[in-house]
Amino acid sequence: MANGCCDVRLCNIIVLGISFMLIFTAFQTCSMAEKAVLDSAKKEDGFSGNGYTSLGILYAVFAISNWAAPSFVSVTGPRVAMFIGSLLYFIFVLSFLKPMVWALYLGSVLIGFGAAILWTGQGNFLTINSTSETVARNSGIFWALLQCSMLFGNMYSYFVFKGKSEISDEERTKLFIALSAAGLAGSVSLLFLRKPRAVDPDNLIGVNVDVVHQPSSPLDALKRSVQLIKTREMMLLCFSFAYTGFELTFFSGVYGACISHNQHFGESSTSLMGISGIFIGVGEILGGMLFGILGKKTNKYGRDPVVLLGYVVHMVAFYLIFVNMPAEAPIQETNGPTYIHSNQYIAILCSFLLGFGDSSFNTQIYSLLGFMFPEDSSPAFAILKFMQSIAAAVAFYYSDILILQWQLLINVVTGTLGLLGFCMVEWESSRAARAGYQSI
Repeated sequence: MANGCCDVRLCNIIVLGISFMLIFTAFQTCSMAEKAVLDSAKKEDGFSGNGYTSLGILYAVFAISNWAAPSFVSVTGPRVAMFIGSLLYFIFVLSFLKPMVWALYLGSVLIGFGAAILWTGQGNFLTINSTSETVARNSGIFWALLQCSMLFGNMYSYFVFKGKSEISDEERTKLFIALSAAGLAGSVSLLFLRKPRAVDPDNLIGVNVDVVHQPSSPLDALKRSVQLIKTREMMLLCFSFAYTGFELTFFSGVYGACISHNQHFGESSTSLMGISGIFIGVGEILGGMLFGILGKKTNKYGRDPVVLLGYVVHMVAFYLIFVNMPAEAPIQETNGPTYIHSNQYIAILCSFLLGFGDSSFNTQIYSLLGFMFPEDSSPAFAILKFMQSIAAAVAFYYSDILILQWQLLINVVTGTLGLLGFCMVEWESSRAARAGYQSI
């Protein structure tokens, strides 16, 4: 019975990862290409929408909606919540077939709410399908499958845009038909998730992750979120959450624009953006495999060494980007001066480092939240996404204003604070576990 239950739970994690892989093949490729696509639409059709503004609206609504998301999930259940959220992602990607200002900004609002319920449902569903021994493995499997999305969409965009400095209407249409189809397939895949059967608590070791608290009412879910964010552990973790939002904005929106705007790369700059996305995905997948699927070996000394590695990798990437890219690259096309001659290979190496470092942070954050807050998984993951999206919204608003050096400095400062906050919580959690009780 236990084995069958475990099989159902593992199958659920795999199906969940594949579903998110398809959904985010559509969305992440869309967000990375959005600035370049809309800039080309401005030249051809007089389109006046702004990609950074769209993404800023998206993450602002995402942040606000995270306070309502636990209540929504408590009413619908995680599977229904994820399905509804995924459909809103599909609608957003579909709107790029014919860019219109009103559709762009309305779609940004809708997907902001959709993202909140999708990710809160995902955190709850992953926790329900994990035990204290499998939560790190399951987080890694999910993360590695999710980040395969970085490969497929960007491989397609690379071949479509290869050798072109601008994106025509025909090329945009081909790209977003394919991305919309992938997003719809991901939504349908969520329908195959199964409700896990209960297991014998005697089979669990350490924290009982299977006993997941379900609020008695939507209001209780909101109250619990407010109570949880006031705890010392969660306030410290908020620094880590915020950093993942700032660096998410940088690698998913700003860095692709930097590459496509860098005229030192010539006509290959637009297609190079697709290669950059692929290598971000390679870094994410490798990190998910090393620190999640093989977590028992790589996490032998705790989660903090993995996060420290991710921090160091990101600092190296930020320095190389600083010397390799013109200061105005996030904002406009430029052939401005750089500290070294702009090198395509260094640019792609930085893409890999950005993905690997992001995976180091996120796999350990997922694992720590699942371990520390098993009875409050929905509020805990909602707070994670709230802080991420607040930071991402702020970052997208300043991305169209600040030159590259200031954006990198913000990432360095917030990354340092995020590392310190995570390590303090991890050390306290480890001491509590060794003392024989759970610290919450």
